[in-house]
Amino acid sequence: MRAETTCPRCAGRLRAPNAWSSDWWCPTHGAVLPRQPARRPNEDGLAAVVREAQVPVWLPWPLPRGWLVTGFTTVGDDRTGARAVAVALAGPGLLHGPADLLLVSEEPGVGLGAHFAGLAGPDPGLGFDADPPHVKLEASGPSACHGVSMWAVPSEPDRAAYVGEAKGLWLWTVLFPAEAGALMLECPSLLDLREPGMEVTVPFGAPSPLLDT
Repeated sequence: MRAETTCPRCAGRLRAPNAWSSDWWCPTHGAVLPRQPARRPNEDGLAAVVREAQVPVWLPWPLPRGWLVTGFTTVGDDRTGARAVAVALAGPGLLHGPADLLLVSEEPGVGLGAHFAGLAGPDPGLGFDADPPHVKLEASGPSACHGVSMWAVPSEPDRAAYVGEAKGLWLWTVLFPAEAGALMLECPSLLDLREPGMEVTVPFGAPSPLLDT
């Protein structure tokens, strides 16, 4: 697993803050929030992410049969808290073979979801929601429950990417391989694990290499 902070938009190395600037600096994208090394898929990793998160920590629940949580990554530092959170999952696909899912919640402009989707910009861009939504998810917790419209966006050929807005923030789902996008047709419900009283027993698997890309 990668052990250094990187750019959330390109995974490149960053220049750390110094006496002349408080920014993390990417040679390609300028000042960015730092993407932290992936956390291992276990209770300690999950607890740390929930503690630091300034955005929802979404988890499909109940998990599809045979699916496991395979890691976490965040964007932000001690000053900002985590302004983006990615949860990785893996399990059997609907059609054939194994599948992976990256579920990203982030503030606009961070760029982690777009990076995993293979998009150039930090956000999905104008007009992505011009047509009716392709699927709708249900985002819920003890304090609220609401539908989230999701649109498929152009992505790399080895994956399927969807984006929508939940709680005023971007919600991305990126599935590997592209055929795994069929899982979205099952319209999974999402829980925000930061919600008070949220108690679920999360099954964990081996760390996902996708969080190092």
